[in-house]
Amino acid sequence: MLHSRRLLAATVAAFALFSAPVVYAETPADTLIQAWAIDDIISLDPAEIFEFTASEIAGNAYEGLIGYDPADVSKIFGKVAESWEVAPDGLSITFKIKPGRTFASGNPITAEDVVFSLTRAVKLDKSPAFILTQFGLNAANVDEMVVATGPDTVQFKMDKAYAPTLVLYCLTATVGFVVDKKLVMEHEVDGDFGYNWLKTNYAGSGPFSIREWRANEVVVMERNANYSGDAPAMARVIYRHIPEGATQRLLLEQGDIDIARSLTAEELDAVRANADLKIQEGPKGSIYYLGLNQKNEFLSKPEVRQAMKYLVDYAAISDTIMKGKVNVHQAFLPIGFLGALDETPFSLDVAKAKELLTAAGLPDGFTITMDTRNTPEITGIAQAIQQTMAEAGVKMELIPGDGQQTLTKYRARNHDIYIGRWGPDYQDPHTNADTFARNPDNADDATSKPLAWRNAWDIPEMTKKADAAVLEADPAKRAEMYIELQKESQQTSPFVIMFQEIEVSAMRSNVNGFIVGPSFNDNSFAHVTK
Repeated sequence: MLHSRRLLAATVAAFALFSAPVVYAETPADTLIQAWAIDDIISLDPAEIFEFTASEIAGNAYEGLIGYDPADVSKIFGKVAESWEVAPDGLSITFKIKPGRTFASGNPITAEDVVFSLTRAVKLDKSPAFILTQFGLNAANVDEMVVATGPDTVQFKMDKAYAPTLVLYCLTATVGFVVDKKLVMEHEVDGDFGYNWLKTNYAGSGPFSIREWRANEVVVMERNANYSGDAPAMARVIYRHIPEGATQRLLLEQGDIDIARSLTAEELDAVRANADLKIQEGPKGSIYYLGLNQKNEFLSKPEVRQAMKYLVDYAAISDTIMKGKVNVHQAFLPIGFLGALDETPFSLDVAKAKELLTAAGLPDGFTITMDTRNTPEITGIAQAIQQTMAEAGVKMELIPGDGQQTLTKYRARNHDIYIGRWGPDYQDPHTNADTFARNPDNADDATSKPLAWRNAWDIPEMTKKADAAVLEADPAKRAEMYIELQKESQQTSPFVIMFQEIEVSAMRSNVNGFIVGPSFNDNSFAHVTK
């Protein structure tokens, strides 16, 4: 109990840095305080953001050309754009910018800002740039491919006639968010397009501005007085880095936070029994998986890849550690996407795994490492897998680290096994096919670095199939193409896909209006009231 009190005192002290005076056991009426593990934040620059927490923050702080209804993603509407028109040949889309809108700085939002934002993302070529470059854009041609054709019109050109919905959904990703050119370029150093400044600062037009980010500590957001939409009820939103579910629950029960974002199944059961608290949940496109690096001499054997898929107790993990927070799912497209495969051919079968390991010439197993983000649930899943793999002689050492550490190592292909959680970047099946089933260049210095590349899986033929699927105009035929891709991936890939997420948050009973969307940048607190 003394330890819990010390944790509580420390977290209350952290909040005191950003709110005066502190009201113990009651958060300010105009402030929403969330507890979450936010150690995955690497950057606040939309051209670089590729992590869950930063995506959610950007979704509430920036705007893209268009958006969609989180409850029905087929309903697409304009945000920065007032309207758009697809060229008859399908090789370009022209966007008309809404008049009279401004950034948080007070600068007007113009066609020039849109062009700058998209061309900047391509030229910086950070992790999410492939979402734009897949349409034939690159640093050499982007100035001719994305152009302002007037003070309020932008033409987005492509190398092929892609399905218009694919292009539109891609522009809803964080990499397509519009940044304030004038403000960003005031901080440019040595031709970096303001990148080193925007990693930790803000230049958007969303309902909230980002005031401060302290790594592994806190993010503070404030109501944007220049927001063109309805003003949020909350004057500020604070994310506090509290990875421990037990501490989150204690603070929630005490009234020191409004929302706890990462409680365990056991803690959620306790919340359900508390009349002062409530649960909000929603389906997510995120999937949990293991990535097996094909540079490893053991993991590169097809029989070993297959054996690994029989050494996970999917049902037990889903029913205990992740109870109510996941469904067993074993294909790279989440349920809800066109062509999603719902077959689950794998279950814990140690005998079958041993047969496969023997066929691979490894009857006694082998030793391997797994990089594991040190959050309670990921650690719990990893330990459960460690135990079942040991039953077949696979001795797995867990290497814990925070979100930045594990992601950085994974992106450099320096892991053996990585336990990850992947969320779709946009609401089209190509978003996951592009990363799980495409690898156009397996070289270490490749420009495109999807998950297949991270795990050194060289798949030229599967890449061709994924490329063909994205150009198929008939939805039924396209769905069949993705089903076949997933079936092939299930049997041959270095991905042990395990679960699809159900996002569950616990909150004080007076919190209303929090939106849980299919992607993390869809999660919204712009309409929250208390």
